[in-house]
Amino acid sequence: MKPAKYALQGLYAITDETLLPEDCFIGKITTVLKNGCKIIQYRNKHGSSVLRQKQAEQLRKLCTQYDACLLINDDVELALACKADGVHLGQNDIALNKARKQLGSNAIIGITCHDSLDLAVQAQHEGADYVAFGSFFPSAIKPHAQRAPKALLIEAKAQLNIPLVAIGGITRDNGRQLIDCGADMLAVISDLWADDSTTSLEQRTNAFMHLFV
Repeated sequence: MKPAKYALQGLYAITDETLLPEDCFIGKITTVLKNGCKIIQYRNKHGSSVLRQKQAEQLRKLCTQYDACLLINDDVELALACKADGVHLGQNDIALNKARKQLGSNAIIGITCHDSLDLAVQAQHEGADYVAFGSFFPSAIKPHAQRAPKALLIEAKAQLNIPLVAIGGITRDNGRQLIDCGADMLAVISDLWADDSTTSLEQRTNAFMHLFV
């Protein structure tokens, strides 16, 4: 049994290079960690290898400071280099068993399963630590993503014994219904990081955290 170093539950904050430019990257990440977020996924699809290494190492220090879990999107080598807690993999990324061999038995490995319970069952069988379903709502980050029905979370909760992440267009207003259907974590980008003239990042973080209370 893998040691439960981190509870895979709550706000699952995913970084975005557009919404988190380098001049405010550390400041914004620090704010969400200070306000209780315990899971950060580093996702930067277009940055240079030098920048990605630098930011991943910065996140490692911050997540250690705030006792939070750091996952790297789609990059096992970067996860190893910065001593991240694990990776999140898509269906077209490195195979789970290969990632596990490189990262070790204690690494946290999550798998994107879109709208497929079959993929999730397979991922659990292969040793995934959590699975992610979505998109549940229209997403500004992935506008053409396949939609997943909320009933999928109910089915998955009944058949799986690993945590579930809901992703795709999730906001402070619609997130609770996904938790009620079985989501253990809400993966959020836009509604967390996008500038909002009516609420601060601290208020937005607290609002997401409150959904799980």
